[in-house]
Amino acid sequence: MKPSRDISTLIEIMRRLRDPKDGCPWDLQQDFHSIKPHTIEEAYEVADAIEREDFDDLKSELGDLLFQPIYYAQMANETNKFDFGDVVYGICEKLIRRHPHVFEQVEIETADGVNTNWENIKASERVKKTTEAGKHPSVLDDVPRALPALTRANKLAKRAARVGFDWPSAQGALDKVREETQEVAGEIEAQNQNQIEEEIGDLLFAMASLARKLNVDPEVALSNANNKFIRRFHHVEKRCLQEGITLPEAGLEKLEEFWSEIRQSDKQTP
Repeated sequence: MKPSRDISTLIEIMRRLRDPKDGCPWDLQQDFHSIKPHTIEEAYEVADAIEREDFDDLKSELGDLLFQPIYYAQMANETNKFDFGDVVYGICEKLIRRHPHVFEQVEIETADGVNTNWENIKASERVKKTTEAGKHPSVLDDVPRALPALTRANKLAKRAARVGFDWPSAQGALDKVREETQEVAGEIEAQNQNQIEEEIGDLLFAMASLARKLNVDPEVALSNANNKFIRRFHHVEKRCLQEGITLPEAGLEKLEEFWSEIRQSDKQTP
């Protein structure tokens, strides 16, 4: 086999890897469930490369991500469920159907109009899908359970907001955050561990809703906060090294002093 720009080569490589006689022992042991974590990991690695604006790495990570649907399609083809061509046909059909302003004689001139029409089409698809399955349709249908919890909270609240279940302004969402914070404090005082967990969950959900009302992606906001914490903690570790002491030896007061240094530096940086 030789590398190629043709997708058919990648499909053939995957077929060879899963060949019962001459394939790779590791690949032959895999199934849909065992590959799923790898798919999630590859998607995050793509996002990380974009965040770092490392386009050489992005090219590589996109290849790793592209390999995932090839893998699933090969396993599905082995049991006559579907093949990669079916996957390609399905996404082509969906994109054409969801862009009538491009592929049909439907006039939509603004991005907001496109988004509204897109959501209306998706809503119709959900109703059709659940009705055919003999179920009662819900506006919350098909929000994936496997999403990160904060992202899922944001999507669930967005869906509910589209049918009017929402605060009229960010102030209402902020008031809810304050209410949930007080409830967490009450359960801490009562030392009720089970209720503490529940109330913290409610608080996080309320924070996701507040972020949505302020046009902030909560997953991105938390990711940025994580990165900021890492950068600032690295400063604390560096200062301890300069002082010739370990972090435990430094003690909380000294660690907070080093932390304050980087916080002040951040505030002075435009």
